[in-house]
Amino acid sequence: MGRKTNLGGDGQADLKRHGGSEKAIFVYTVSHYDYWQKKLQRPDFSVSAFGENLAVKNINEDDLCIGDVFHIGGAVVQVSQPRQPCWRPARRWKIKDLALQIQQEGLTGWYFRVLKEGEIQAGDYLQLQERPFPEWTVAKCNDVMHNKKHDLELAARLGCL
Repeated sequence: MGRKTNLGGDGQADLKRHGGSEKAIFVYTVSHYDYWQKKLQRPDFSVSAFGENLAVKNINEDDLCIGDVFHIGGAVVQVSQPRQPCWRPARRWKIKDLALQIQQEGLTGWYFRVLKEGEIQAGDYLQLQERPFPEWTVAKCNDVMHNKKHDLELAARLGCL
């Protein structure tokens, strides 16, 4: 069940940085795992390795934009922000700089806010309903936040300040 503050059955230990209305569902792209398995030489690195709530296919940070609204199952969700990698996956996998690698590669995943609560099941499709900010892909936002944060005009347009 996609709920306003989380995905049903999921618990977050750190509610200051995880969960809540702007980070209700953490989404990660399945195809990124092939990249990480090769780069890290870890064939055991697979779905859920980053702690995502929802693993998706055929869509990534270049394909969706902040504010995109999707129907998935009985829920309506909206892309709220890129994920900011934390120390937990690094600790879990004993790779000290994993958060930095995720950030540098831009393979961060993203968060959904839940606009309408509803059941979400394995195999449900994301159906795009609205794209209010086509110029702000998750990839571009990652680039601004991590590589161009000193470009004050661009950062202000994104709302980073």
